[in-house]
Amino acid sequence: MSGTTPSIRRGRFSHRWRPVDRRRSVRRPDVAAFFDPRTSSIQYVVSDPQTKACAIIDPVLDFDEKSGSTTTHNAEMLLDHIRDQDLRLHWILDTHPHADHLSAAAYLKELTGAPTAIGSRITDVQKIWSKIYNWPALRVDGSQWDRLFFDGETFSIGNIEVGVMYSPGHTLASITYTAGDAVFVHDTVFMPDSGTARADFPGGSARSLWSSIQNILTLPGDTRVFVGHDYQPGGRAPLWESTVERQRAENIHVAQCACADAFVALREARDRTLPMPKLILHALQVNINGGRLPEPEGNGLRYLKLPIGAFQGSVWS
Repeated sequence: MSGTTPSIRRGRFSHRWRPVDRRRSVRRPDVAAFFDPRTSSIQYVVSDPQTKACAIIDPVLDFDEKSGSTTTHNAEMLLDHIRDQDLRLHWILDTHPHADHLSAAAYLKELTGAPTAIGSRITDVQKIWSKIYNWPALRVDGSQWDRLFFDGETFSIGNIEVGVMYSPGHTLASITYTAGDAVFVHDTVFMPDSGTARADFPGGSARSLWSSIQNILTLPGDTRVFVGHDYQPGGRAPLWESTVERQRAENIHVAQCACADAFVALREARDRTLPMPKLILHALQVNINGGRLPEPEGNGLRYLKLPIGAFQGSVWS
């Protein structure tokens, strides 16, 4: 399944990293999207049509908080697509530590051997949340992933060069992946009729989010924009692809804000009305540990630790 993967040396890849050269011809990756209705998340398989190399972005591990059950339906769907299209998995990528679903990165790595990666500032998020969970034993050095990406670094999916943009605001660790004519923006902007991501989680910042969005909107107007969630306003069918040009002109939060101050006022007012995601305390405990579930205890069962009062005063749903 994994094919030929990049070499790893002491947990770091041996490639020399370089800034993206935008003068080079832009390739067009194939992008397959998989919508998870339980969490409104979109997972992606991004592939180079020439070499058949591919990457998975933001895979979901299915979790039912009422029964405590997990399944791998979403992950298997991604793997089925890779097999059906005769692709070779080279990367398992997360854009940030998710608060609304458990990451399937560790499960997929166990099955395929493909390396996992996330932004380097995951260490800051680990430090914040290890205190919330009173988890002094958690390694807060990002070593749960094979690669930590820094702003401006590049890597490849086959012949397609992928750039990394540090995109804080929704979280301290958020990054954006630019792959040929496509950009994967995680929780920065959503589809234009849905606006932008919340910025009130620990370490979040509406002002940083505005700056991150402006950086993304400097990309060419015809760049394909793939979002991390779609909440289907008005009950429409799920959507996940727009363009930079459409986001500039039509995004309901971006287009109406002429400056950072206006956006911050709008975003913070909106965030004050939102309840916490229903899985935030479940998901972050797993996702700051690279998608690994807690180890089984003596009776063979795994247990999540949920802090009481961590978000005292938050809006109730």
